[in-house]
Amino acid sequence: EVQLQASGGGLVQAGGSLRLACAVSGLSLDDYAIGWFRQVPGEDREGVVCIYRTSSYYEVPARGRFTISLDNAKNTVYLNMNNLKSEDTGVYTCAALSGTSYYSAGYYRCDPYRYSSWGRGTQVTVSS
Repeated sequence: EVQLQASGGGLVQAGGSLRLACAVSGLSLDDYAIGWFRQVPGEDREGVVCIYRTSSYYEVPARGRFTISLDNAKNTVYLNMNNLKSEDTGVYTCAALSGTSYYSAGYYRCDPYRYSSWGRGTQVTVSS
């Protein structure tokens, strides 16, 4: 059974940092891309950053502030978020996409509609 579990969210002041973790079971990070996505009530889910092996793609809001990394030994994907802003507030969830689909998606490789095996998200709240 494939399971992805996000953790590490919390309440932080603007300018602060958080590290999120996506614990993955039932699939290999050698074969699947993992994406981080954000959703706020009433809005569509949006991509934050996605990674497959050594290839990562950051959506514009995350560039320069967020860093994604893999720990293959722990089958966990981390998202380090620095200089947080109020607009980063939302529920952060991780999901999976096959590696071949990640590459074939091109520009859309961090499009949430391509991902599946959604786990339970973690709430990030940034106070201004």
